[in-house]
Amino acid sequence: MSENIQQMIQSKAQKAKAAMRVLSRSSADVRNNALLAMAENVSNTKDEIQSANRVDLGNGEKTGLAAPLMQRLLLDDKKIDRMVDNLRQVAALPDPIGSIISMGERPNGLKIGTIRVPIGVVAVVYESRPDVTVEVSALCIKSGNGVILRGGSEAIHSNTVLARILSETAAAEGIPDPIQFVETTDRQAVRELIRLPEFIDLVIPRGSNEFVQYLMRESDIPVLGHADGICHIYVDEAADLGMAANITLNAKVGYKVGVCNAVETLLVHEAVAEEFVPVIGEQLRDAKVEVRGCERTRQLVLEATPATETDWRTEYLDYILSVRVVDSLGSAVEHIETYGSHHSDAIITESYSAAQRFLKEVDSAAVYINASTVFTDGYEFGLGAEVGISTQKLHSRGPMGLEGLTSYKYIIYGDGQVR
Repeated sequence: MSENIQQMIQSKAQKAKAAMRVLSRSSADVRNNALLAMAENVSNTKDEIQSANRVDLGNGEKTGLAAPLMQRLLLDDKKIDRMVDNLRQVAALPDPIGSIISMGERPNGLKIGTIRVPIGVVAVVYESRPDVTVEVSALCIKSGNGVILRGGSEAIHSNTVLARILSETAAAEGIPDPIQFVETTDRQAVRELIRLPEFIDLVIPRGSNEFVQYLMRESDIPVLGHADGICHIYVDEAADLGMAANITLNAKVGYKVGVCNAVETLLVHEAVAEEFVPVIGEQLRDAKVEVRGCERTRQLVLEATPATETDWRTEYLDYILSVRVVDSLGSAVEHIETYGSHHSDAIITESYSAAQRFLKEVDSAAVYINASTVFTDGYEFGLGAEVGISTQKLHSRGPMGLEGLTSYKYIIYGDGQVR
């Protein structure tokens, strides 16, 4: 069995690399037409997709899959419509392959520039969310990359159907084998994937903190991902408190609690704490959100439980919010830099100087003024879709779309120069 998995993974990696070479030379029209055909076929096979998804949901209920993961697993009409829109939006984006990044002329007459090229073969290892199958496939095909997909066991039926529909459509449009889907849920498949640097150029994990850290430690291939989504909202002394409450509730429960861009810690300036904290505490209670607060918070929200040092460092992905009263904007920034994960953080304020200081001093992939953190998403940022959200600083940061799936090479035009 072990040898069979190793051979299977190597075969898929080889096919993905061969497909990438064909795909990277294809015209934008060929790739865009394939994406539009995929959108049509996903829409037309909604019943088949949802039938497979019901099997996964049933298995999830039997095994006690956590509620946030069940939420991510569900493929309702809205999610499928969004997947279809993802494919169409990516098709409509400018072609990244071959676009000129820079061009200049040296004193000796050499014209030197850089152009975008595909990274190569991207392996994406993800859990629970079958819509990732569509998002990643769309972006990789558009950017000329081969892709290997390995989803989690909880979504195996949904992912298998989606991957088959996308692969068959690509082949019918003249793009054979660009999507290699790993059918086995055996964990050895992941171990084999991360040992093939001769075929695979980048690994992108989407899953738990422990899983991402494991891949970062063990992979022979560069890994791009984020470990946690400990996102903050800071309510400044100059905040519109009605706006602050609306944004806080949206960032915690308005979209989904089990996503990496949901707020996990609320920081409130002491000048507005007595007015704001009891109000937001009541609204959070009505939304079934448990408040874990500092001592000053607990004086204002009597049902709040004491927050520990661990709470400030925790990505709950649940109906829990830690709340801390701070004495200044500087203290809020210091808290975020000490406990945050450099994912998404927001300030609510009517003060221009406070907003600009927050933007400058908070070192996160996405920094917001007067808006909800749950907008940190490739679709919402106009990227069509995303392969993941990076909190790293090298190569790509934040929602990773087409540009993040490209590298560059130098091109040099001469007319006989020698050195």
